[in-house]
Amino acid sequence: MSPFAYTEMSASALAAAIRQRRVTASDVVEAHISALRRVNPSLNALVADRFDAARAEARAADARVAVAAPDEPLPPLLGVPCTVKEAVAVAGMPNSAGVVARGAIAASTSAPVVRRLVDAGAIVLGVTNTSEMCLWVESENRLYGRTRNPYNPTRTAGGSSGGEGAAVGSGASPFGLGSDIGGSIRIPAFCCGVFGHKPSRGLSPATGSWPPCDDGNRPLFAHGPLARRAEDLMPLLRILAGPDGVDPMVGDVSLGDPADVSLRGLPVLLIDESWPLVTSDDMLWARERAAGALAAAGARVQRRRMPALRRAVESYVTTLARTSGLGARDVLFAAGANDVHWRAMLRRGGPHTVATRLLLVAERAQARVPRRWAERLITAGESIVAELSAAIGDGVLLEPPLATTAPRHGRTVGRPWWLAHVVPFNLAGLPVTQTPLGLDRDGLPLGVQVVAGHGRDHVSIAVALELERVFGGWTPPATYVDTPAAELASASGR
Repeated sequence: MSPFAYTEMSASALAAAIRQRRVTASDVVEAHISALRRVNPSLNALVADRFDAARAEARAADARVAVAAPDEPLPPLLGVPCTVKEAVAVAGMPNSAGVVARGAIAASTSAPVVRRLVDAGAIVLGVTNTSEMCLWVESENRLYGRTRNPYNPTRTAGGSSGGEGAAVGSGASPFGLGSDIGGSIRIPAFCCGVFGHKPSRGLSPATGSWPPCDDGNRPLFAHGPLARRAEDLMPLLRILAGPDGVDPMVGDVSLGDPADVSLRGLPVLLIDESWPLVTSDDMLWARERAAGALAAAGARVQRRRMPALRRAVESYVTTLARTSGLGARDVLFAAGANDVHWRAMLRRGGPHTVATRLLLVAERAQARVPRRWAERLITAGESIVAELSAAIGDGVLLEPPLATTAPRHGRTVGRPWWLAHVVPFNLAGLPVTQTPLGLDRDGLPLGVQVVAGHGRDHVSIAVALELERVFGGWTPPATYVDTPAAELASASGR
């Protein structure tokens, strides 16, 4: 089998090939290390590696397979490489979320979700870039720099799990682990042409991420997978799910099986003309094609308007600001950063990105919003959640992840309305599977969010599997990964 095939196969297929001794874990890991070495100077996706440890773990996996009896059960991901968002703790690896003041901090232990992957046999190759404090939709910070899109260096890879999106989307990692508090799995997965799943509220523990969650923002947060093939999503979700004894929101869960989902008669909802930012024709066309494919499989497509969604971003931002005891300024101070004064916010350079400085200004402004206004916005968010959940019911909602294909670098800064298509589902705690739908005329990924009812993650994943069957899923980028890094940096304006 060609090493190039390894970097296009699913994690499930790689695991099976390793168990059946058709390939070695060492060869699979080496192929992905080689891919990362080739693309990372251009992408800046991986910010710290553990290649030597990964090679040793691959040799140990091969030794285990060599002595295993034919019917001996082996860990489901034995020998399969992966990457992890730097904000999620991996023992011995940096854990700063791009905050300069935490640049010397390494995780002493791994987050429960990482331990579960490792216990399942996965081999972590390294950790990937994120936006500063995981608080914007572009993965850029003053510690590691900017991550670029594997399909076009002038476009964002998304955020905050943008390094994961770029690593998986370039073929250099079969799957990755990200986190999502406001689109942070789905936006990078979309921008980089791969699958991403935000689990239902209470499915995967938030323990081990930095910045840490508190009781206020935990309901908006989830750890979840990004993958180049849809068949990996449900197995990965089963590994990640379940209580860890720390996160109070996570209990015992019973996950369904995508194979049990019938598309015949499945309600498929499209919401029209209900968003603050005009959605591009390409994105609407992609959604219509997805709806058409599901209709051809027997689904019942329905349409409705939901004007309340125009206030979803305001409700989300207010809910996040007023229910969490951890503001961005508090997080930076706890990390050891100097207080950011008004003059510093206006000065070029410094340890914080423009997005972070604008966030700090917005945070101060938000604190001055009268309590009664804030309560009205939070109540409006609760009404949106109730209306969305009732409208989706036992079916699914198809919704563009962004108003356009991957924006140019910097175009989203200071424009919170870019979050309009993703944050309602954080408010609602609903499962969402971002699904690639091929490329547009400029070679940029198209995609759609598939949203299901709470606890019905298997339904959104089943729909993603059908859409992958029809449209082909991930399309490996073929344009610029071998372009010299200096030329790419120039194209990106750096």
